[in-house]
Amino acid sequence: MSLARYTQFTQFTQFSQFTRFAHPAPRAVRTTLAALLLGSMLAGCAPLLVGGAVLGGGLVITDRRTTGIQLEDESIELRAAARVRELATLGRVTLTSYNRMVLITGEVPGTAEKLAVGQAVAKVENVKSVLNELGVGANSPLGSRATDTFIESKVKATLVDAKDVQANAYKVVSERGVVYLMGRVTEREAARGTELARAVKGVEKVVRAFELMSEQELANLGRNASATPAPAPAPVSAPAPQLAPMPAPTPLTK
Repeated sequence: MSLARYTQFTQFTQFSQFTRFAHPAPRAVRTTLAALLLGSMLAGCAPLLVGGAVLGGGLVITDRRTTGIQLEDESIELRAAARVRELATLGRVTLTSYNRMVLITGEVPGTAEKLAVGQAVAKVENVKSVLNELGVGANSPLGSRATDTFIESKVKATLVDAKDVQANAYKVVSERGVVYLMGRVTEREAARGTELARAVKGVEKVVRAFELMSEQELANLGRNASATPAPAPAPVSAPAPQLAPMPAPTPLTK
């Protein structure tokens, strides 16, 4: 993979959930696996585990959302996580917000808990819509979540390697072999992204959760980005004028 494509890939993964990783350091691997192992050991009686974005991860410059919306999505995930914790239910809930649409994945013990979580998230300020994909049952085991992490990373890498799509236009979430694709894309990009994700080994199903835009809107978005004025160069100081040589002193006469 070229340096430019690798840089694009690392930018693309800056908003990954804290329970998922793409290129983690060894310490991050140990921390994540320890958390997953604890969840699997206590699957039947564990307190609710809520995941979301971590503030301070940095904004992706090529993201098709405005900077304000990117920050708002992070804020929505944090506020929604707090609302879900207040329910004091069992299970594992992961919240992913893109352009104020919130995807809910994970597991809860029953249908009543699933509905309660969805309603709580829908009431969070500035949430536009909710896609409640919670499973009903015990928390998924460590092996299943490790597989989802691998699948998610493979899908992201496949999008980066593709020559005909912009990888940063997609947000990828994998849960129990189901890949959810989010983002602001055209119909062409939605179809191509779905095709690429389905080709990844281990993907059982692809769910499209896109916000569609027209090709003209995409072109306008590109023009607006390129029209951003560059900072003006620092003014160059004019050279100091040359001073005429002082005349030689006149000798004093007695």
